[in-house]
Amino acid sequence: MFVYADMAVFALMFGCFMWDRHQAPALFEASRQALNLDFGGINTLILLSSSMLVVLGVDALKHGRATLAPRFFGSAAACGVAFIVSKILEYGQKFDAGIGLTSNAFFQYYFIMTGLHLGHVAVGTVIIAVLAVKSRGARAGDSIALYEGGATYWHMVDLLWVCIFPLLYLVR
Repeated sequence: MFVYADMAVFALMFGCFMWDRHQAPALFEASRQALNLDFGGINTLILLSSSMLVVLGVDALKHGRATLAPRFFGSAAACGVAFIVSKILEYGQKFDAGIGLTSNAFFQYYFIMTGLHLGHVAVGTVIIAVLAVKSRGARAGDSIALYEGGATYWHMVDLLWVCIFPLLYLVR
């Protein structure tokens, strides 16, 4: 239920963004061009890789290869940290250029959407790190519901970014 509610909130933000972009296309396009596509692309690769690692971790637990699960979950958590560092560097670049939350409507959306997403990444990174530690003691036949729940949250975070990235960085 939480995942659906969270996605609904982001969907509402996406809809508002698209409406406002329709109202001021020149402003939104000029602002979009100030974004660093390299950061957006790297962040996308980081999150897609992390989701694959989470899938491999859950799969390892399902198929009796529990010794592999901590490595997969730990690597996914490391990807979460890499995303956080990358986003902090990207924000620093914006702030150094004098761009902030109050610069214009586009950047208000940019900082709110990516900031909320960053918070979700931070929470998800902690969840995945906990799964990495917990999976060290996993045995064949143990319930994997906790791992699947954590994976669902992480995949939601990834899906949100897959929507945010093109919406902010790519769509003209």
